[in-house]
Amino acid sequence: MACPFLQDPVDIEAQIIHRTLRRERVIRPRLDMLSFPDEFLLERYRFSSQSILYLNNILKPHVSNTTHRGSALTSLQTLCIALRFFANGSFLYSVGDAEHTGKATVRRSVRKVCLALKQLLYSFVVFPGHKPLMNIKEDSTELIIGCMDGTHIPIKAPAENEGDYLICYATNIITNVEAKWPGSVHDARIFRESALYSKFDQGQYDGILLADRGYPCMPYVMTPYPDPEPGPQSHYNLALCRTRARVEMTIGILKARFQCLRGLRVTPERACDIIVACVVLHNIATIRREQHPAIPQINDEEEPHVDLPEHRNGRIVRNAICKHHFTD
Repeated sequence: MACPFLQDPVDIEAQIIHRTLRRERVIRPRLDMLSFPDEFLLERYRFSSQSILYLNNILKPHVSNTTHRGSALTSLQTLCIALRFFANGSFLYSVGDAEHTGKATVRRSVRKVCLALKQLLYSFVVFPGHKPLMNIKEDSTELIIGCMDGTHIPIKAPAENEGDYLICYATNIITNVEAKWPGSVHDARIFRESALYSKFDQGQYDGILLADRGYPCMPYVMTPYPDPEPGPQSHYNLALCRTRARVEMTIGILKARFQCLRGLRVTPERACDIIVACVVLHNIATIRREQHPAIPQINDEEEPHVDLPEHRNGRIVRNAICKHHFTD
């Protein structure tokens, strides 16, 4: 066999080895995302061109590559790869095919953007909100500063659910998120173990949260009457249900906007970071008034009914609200 290191070897075997040794690196052309219309961008990335530029400006210090050798991705390309993954929840190689990159590049880009958004959590997810407390109360009713509910994010590997709870107010802004519990943990325990619970218990907030019967009735957490009597109690339950529907709508918008939350194929630790990143992006999209996809009529997992013990002071506050606001 002729030497495969010659410029033009004669033998077939040497030619095969020669091509293998000197295979030319092929770099696929990158997409210019901002050249597409906003309708195209909203469908695939959930953000318009101006919002993508805004995100790139605030995330660029955290996701930029330190070198431009080897046709390294720009911060904008890294961001758009992650946004496409969040938006459709597809396999990494499918996202890579759409973005003209490899699977490993998609994985690194998603990780970079998740960690960058996690650093911005307390800038965009603020309890009780970015508005002054008095303005929040005037926008809703006298005492309410948020609506609270839990949801499950399926994790397909390993086979378990990530349980988290969200608090939002009337503009679909999420003001608090707790994403670190397995789905088997009850909503009430997730709230009880949170830092927000301790702050309410210490009297740091003047207001109440609305919740369903998955939470105990407490002086700062109002839940429905388990067996309402006709009249004020029934009116109270109806008003609470209608007001609390806002948090269910917010969860629906969050999952419709970022389809990856319908089922994550990552470890629980990575799932927590992705959930937090999607919450931050949801608030940014809401603040910037970005369109969101239609909310599918899918019944989210309901907590099994458990008769939780109600705090005596909670019942007193609930009865006082019912008497003051719902008595003819």
